[in-house]
Amino acid sequence: MSAEQTCPQPAFVPAVEIVGVTDVGRLRSRNEDAIDWDTRLGLAMVADGMGGSQGGDVASATALRSIKDDLRRALADSRRHGERAYTKEVRGSLVVELVRRANQGVRKSASRDNRLSGMGTTLVMALVGPDFLTAAHVGDSRMYLLRDRSFIRLTDDHSMVQELVERGAINARQAAKSRHRNVITRALGIAQDVAVDVQHHAIRAGDIFMLCTDGLTNMASDAEIGAVVDAHGHDLQAAARNAVRLANARGGRDNVSVVLIRILGGPHG
Repeated sequence: MSAEQTCPQPAFVPAVEIVGVTDVGRLRSRNEDAIDWDTRLGLAMVADGMGGSQGGDVASATALRSIKDDLRRALADSRRHGERAYTKEVRGSLVVELVRRANQGVRKSASRDNRLSGMGTTLVMALVGPDFLTAAHVGDSRMYLLRDRSFIRLTDDHSMVQELVERGAINARQAAKSRHRNVITRALGIAQDVAVDVQHHAIRAGDIFMLCTDGLTNMASDAEIGAVVDAHGHDLQAAARNAVRLANARGGRDNVSVVLIRILGGPHG
């Protein structure tokens, strides 16, 4: 029996629909992005790997596998503690620990193979709770929310240009065109420990959360991406596919990945 079969849907997790698409793009020969999700756990993840002769895809896959496996064990254990296990404080501590363990997992894999030396990965993940979503991210993969036809960016990139924007050295338009926009300041696998940004967002039935890599956001503006998701919001698979097509139509210079989460209702639907 698999680990997934031994971990039934936890209590207090609302019904969600999750779909995802990942694509190599038009210029790359290998897809170093990774996506994964589990509707029973209320989990969705996107990672963008980098480094080493073949390390990017290994780093991203290793990180997501570590988080999913550790989360199953943690939630199986938390069922003994009832609703207390689903508070914001507990969820916040949980996702930080999951990401830190994933960071160590990526570093351990790299230490075993010289070809993987220097590999790392970004990460953006969502964990849906009873009436809120806990988001964690490292790097420049992003999370957005489509609510009442408004498309809202929820994460700030851990990148050189974002730091310049925050200091007032450049504006958002200059940042979008900067040749340094892909230089990130945080990633899993690079250092012994990693700083993790954690947020909690209230959820409502009908909300659509989007997780994506910079293969999308470097090719299209937030307004353009939001328009695609809104236009196809009735069909999440079509929305994800069309977001990827938008990036490829603009040149597809990088791998592009999109995961969409629709909140369907309260606990147990």
